[in-house]
Amino acid sequence: MFEAIGNAIHTFSSWLNLPLFITLIGGGLFFMIYSRFIPFRYYGKALKATGVKEDKAEGQLSSFQALTSAIAATVGLGNISGVAVAITVGGPGAIFWMWVSAFLGMATKFFEGTLSIMYKGKDSAGEMQGGTMYMITRGLGKKWKPLAVVFSVSGMIGTFCLMQSNQLTEALQTVVFTPAGIENSLGLRFVVGLVIAALVSVVVLGGIKRIGKVASRLVPFMVAFYFLIVFYIIFTNLSVVPEVFRSIFTEAFNFKAGLGGFAGSVIVIGARRAAFVNEAGIGTASMMHGASRNSQPVREGLVAMIAPSIDSGLICTLTALAVLINAQYNVSDVQGMQMVMESFERSIPGWGSYLLMGVVLVFAFSTMFSYSYYGTKCTNFLFGAHRAHYYNYLFLATLVMGAVIPLSAVVDIIDIAFAFMAFCTVFTMLVLSPSVRVAIKQYFKK
Repeated sequence: MFEAIGNAIHTFSSWLNLPLFITLIGGGLFFMIYSRFIPFRYYGKALKATGVKEDKAEGQLSSFQALTSAIAATVGLGNISGVAVAITVGGPGAIFWMWVSAFLGMATKFFEGTLSIMYKGKDSAGEMQGGTMYMITRGLGKKWKPLAVVFSVSGMIGTFCLMQSNQLTEALQTVVFTPAGIENSLGLRFVVGLVIAALVSVVVLGGIKRIGKVASRLVPFMVAFYFLIVFYIIFTNLSVVPEVFRSIFTEAFNFKAGLGGFAGSVIVIGARRAAFVNEAGIGTASMMHGASRNSQPVREGLVAMIAPSIDSGLICTLTALAVLINAQYNVSDVQGMQMVMESFERSIPGWGSYLLMGVVLVFAFSTMFSYSYYGTKCTNFLFGAHRAHYYNYLFLATLVMGAVIPLSAVVDIIDIAFAFMAFCTVFTMLVLSPSVRVAIKQYFKK
């Protein structure tokens, strides 16, 4: 029976590939053109906007904390194991389409950030909140509340960190337990899940302010450390780098990589994988930026659009280069964290897997911190502010579940939830896009 259920979930998840691809990539293309390519014209202003503080505006975070917390959610295991999955499905050419999604994602994130401030709403406790659910009820009207409910239910499921817990457990098994002769048993994975949940609880039970503080300190450090490792691999293998880039561009347009990469890397296995990496159009970022103390919607949009250039643009490119330099894989044989670990170990013998393990730990935990907040926001909207904290206990329980269940089941469940979040978010942003365009004109006219 369980196998039949798993097959049905996988079939439905696969069927969503094309609709999700059209939604995310088509929506991103529209937002890019409609905003007159604002990510390219004002990226410098976006960087400056991260330093602006408004202590008197309503919200729980500064714009910089909102950005780093959003990046903490997106710069995670998707940037490592996700890249490996994309390569093994679509070949090196899949990375090209991940770059495409990064550029389009910047435009989408701009609209998300702008609308999250423009259509803030009050929860049952009277506190200002932001997110797709409030964009819907405040921007589209109360009659659209069922759509906000669909988003919030999907958000509660989609923000369970099943993938992070699963891949972190796999990384520990590869680097620590297997070399020590410890068998990969169900009991061991359960214990690892309990330890992960206990560590995460220290931060997430402290609420959004603690999450924001930890993320603003953790994200710059983890990105810089990862840079050092990857740059070492690149500079010690410079002769191979031109061939790696050649393979990315040439295979992006052949049938296998073009189809596998376009419908794979731009969907966890494509616009789906890119969605899992940068979350542009999913609606998670709107919840974080909606908590920002910012009275200027467009300025928050500028800050929000930086994230895809860092996560699915820069970090994924670094991972792809490091992996392709010494990777051993077969296209169509889906692999994740283990392949990346083995590639790093071949590049830095004796140390590579351990260094990457350190990065994986930080990436995984930072994502879990932010995702718990997203789920709490969705619970707040559905059941009231006084019940929102109960989500965190459910969230911690799913970390244990994610460590135990198979990766394929994890991917399908999260993909389905993300797809429905994207359908709700992109539809809402398309309908409300004229108000963003008016705000753009007024903001830059000043």
